[in-house]
Amino acid sequence: MHSNHLLLEEPIRMASILEPSKAGFFPAMAKIVGTLGSRSRSLNVISACLEAGMTVARFDFSLGDAEYHQGTLENLKTAIKSTKKLCAVMLDTVGPELQVVNKAEKDITLKADENVILTPDQGQEASNGILPINFAGLAKAVKKGDTIFIGQYLFTGSESTSVWLEINEVKGNDVVCTVKNSATLAGSLFTLHASQIRIELPTLSDMDKQVISSWGVQNKIDFLSLSYTRHAEDIREARDFLSKHVDLSQTQIFAKIENVEGLTHFDEILEEADGIILSRGNLGIDLPPEKVFLFQKSAVYKCNMAGKPAVVTRVVDSMTDNLRPTRAEATDVANAVLDGCDAILLGAETLRGLYPVETISTVGRICAEAEKVFNQDQYFKRTVKFVGEPMSHLESIASSAVRAALKVKASVIICFTSSGRASRLIAKYRPTMPVLSVVIPRLKTNQLNWNFSGAFEARQSLVVRGLFPLLADPRHPAESTNATNESVLKVALDHGKASGVIKSHDRVVICQKVGEASVIKIIELQD
Repeated sequence: MHSNHLLLEEPIRMASILEPSKAGFFPAMAKIVGTLGSRSRSLNVISACLEAGMTVARFDFSLGDAEYHQGTLENLKTAIKSTKKLCAVMLDTVGPELQVVNKAEKDITLKADENVILTPDQGQEASNGILPINFAGLAKAVKKGDTIFIGQYLFTGSESTSVWLEINEVKGNDVVCTVKNSATLAGSLFTLHASQIRIELPTLSDMDKQVISSWGVQNKIDFLSLSYTRHAEDIREARDFLSKHVDLSQTQIFAKIENVEGLTHFDEILEEADGIILSRGNLGIDLPPEKVFLFQKSAVYKCNMAGKPAVVTRVVDSMTDNLRPTRAEATDVANAVLDGCDAILLGAETLRGLYPVETISTVGRICAEAEKVFNQDQYFKRTVKFVGEPMSHLESIASSAVRAALKVKASVIICFTSSGRASRLIAKYRPTMPVLSVVIPRLKTNQLNWNFSGAFEARQSLVVRGLFPLLADPRHPAESTNATNESVLKVALDHGKASGVIKSHDRVVICQKVGEASVIKIIELQD
């Protein structure tokens, strides 16, 4: 397996562990995706989440309709203006998700060793003896001995809030199961996951298409999280659908790997997708527990080498109800960073958790500590070796910029870009210092209207580790005709100083195009 664990760069002095952490303008190089919902949709809480380090807001359409999410998004827009913190928007599709429908919203207590029937007849009331589901084809897809997991939002693994069922027999359209553990299900909807069973439903459902065509287009979403991605064709179909909407032509698609089928076709999915979300909730059910970490390390490695963002989920489940994570969860977050992930995705922890702001802050601090001991030298050499020779022009420039920044101990790398590609390539080599991506807008036309590009490119870098965007004045070109382009550089340096990233006598590495040539230069700031 290629994904050997990244060792710590040098032995850690035990005394240094007791030293207080130093707060910075950027909570961490790794990014945090926060799911907004019942506990985190108010203006005050969203503002606090942005201040704590959330850079991408996820809207999960498994829960809530378009009107509900629009109200949340309007609060997000207001919070962005008041905090001056940029935040991207991610729409998470429902996909072929199976759900138990509990219209009465009464708590359902299931006892171990008792039987319960899963039925597609949604006219029936949910009880401890019968559970209506939203899929008529389950009886045809399963057989005796198969396992099914049911829980609120996602299977949590908690014996008290989620239930494990074993199929006894199939009777017509009904499935008779034995309850393996006692649990109480609360709420109106519970996710149902059939372990290692293919569900014959489209990855992009008609409801998903309707939401994308209306809510997605209206809000020009930055990311589409494609739930239950199983094949590369799923990505191609979703991209083809997005291309039919002019306002979504630049929307990036993140493949959400949630089952063994997606794992089996991972390489082809990675090639087509703009990024990967390792959905460890459902995937952790499909895989034996001892195999989950192997997939995570291998998948993150492949994403790193491809230069595509890897997002890890389900890291601090206990913080849904508690102010502090468990020791195992804290270590899990740090190991995800050491593995090379770009971002941590928080689901129930921020959506309905009691401590959404504290969760974001805590995860950010753990990421920052792990980044201090990340073995960048080993990672850099491994990435250069993987890319091989001859390198492409852009790859060579990106790796050289990072190498120069490390050698002169630069405090920041500033990259001028129009598409964002150059800055993402620099971030691929995981420099120890922030990469300030100065996105220069370009004037474009669709033969009907003129508009400036750049906003998408800036927000989409908010899921990339170590990349921090600045949308520049469109009057400053990314390809300069002189070697200085002093005005736009001054704006970038002033932003760095105001952020606390750049100080007097610091060295800064600058990467930009000058005419047809790509230039890397090193400057030292004066008083």
